[in-house]
Amino acid sequence: MQHVEFFHKDHFEYRYRRRKANQSLSQFIDFFWETDFDALYEQYPEGFSDALFPNVGYTYLINLGTPFVMQLEDEHFEMKSDGFLPRHKNMICHHSKGNKIFGIKFKVSPVVFEKKVNFSEYKEYIFPLAYLIDRKITEKIKAASSFEERMQIVSDYYDGIVEKYSGSLKQVEIVTSILKDCADSNTFNVSIEDLSQQYNISSRTLQRYFEAATSINSKQALQIMRIRKAIEHLTSSSNDFHYSIYGYYDYSHFYKHLKQFLNRHSINIAQPHLQLLKAKQQ
Repeated sequence: MQHVEFFHKDHFEYRYRRRKANQSLSQFIDFFWETDFDALYEQYPEGFSDALFPNVGYTYLINLGTPFVMQLEDEHFEMKSDGFLPRHKNMICHHSKGNKIFGIKFKVSPVVFEKKVNFSEYKEYIFPLAYLIDRKITEKIKAASSFEERMQIVSDYYDGIVEKYSGSLKQVEIVTSILKDCADSNTFNVSIEDLSQQYNISSRTLQRYFEAATSINSKQALQIMRIRKAIEHLTSSSNDFHYSIYGYYDYSHFYKHLKQFLNRHSINIAQPHLQLLKAKQQ
């Protein structure tokens, strides 16, 4: 059995515990999540998989159970411990009985305030978390008795870092502000030149800021945000969806981006772009 993002909405909504970060961390952390699969393991004793499309940022994976397999594009990684997961790639997580995972989905990790980390160096593979989070915090997360307690441990930890370094790292503030402003206003066509002028820096410098903080360049980040917002709108409220809301200049422009985004994934759905559009017409 394979569950696919945007297609099996109930699975991703109800089989994962999920909570948005508090306001003070919202520019850094999208949400916290944890698997809740006990009933599914009874239903699928041989296991199942969950397929996700590219996203902006990255995820810290804390393994609370037995080893599991994470697939990035066509490459498989056996996850015996914790890991850093780049989210700009297509991914499939293969779950089996005994697996339990806690995740922190970042836009930009506050670790950049404390350590010299360039996330563009982490974008191709799944890496160990050892350098990216305090081991004592990881141990507290694993010892906690509930999702809520784990989330509070992480929130307190990162709140302390953000408060300590507030205003001290201009490049992080620039990147997080651009991501927020573009998402809030659905402005995804703005050029790197225009963005850099707003902050009185060169295009090359801004591009370097983006890659160091998010692992990908500004164009990639904005286009992933754009198509994901459009798909989420299309699949949740198709009656009032229109491609122009997201800056597509005509239907064929949106169609091309939708097809390109969905059809590169090795999922068990043929022509997924047509399946989504068919649902809109019904």
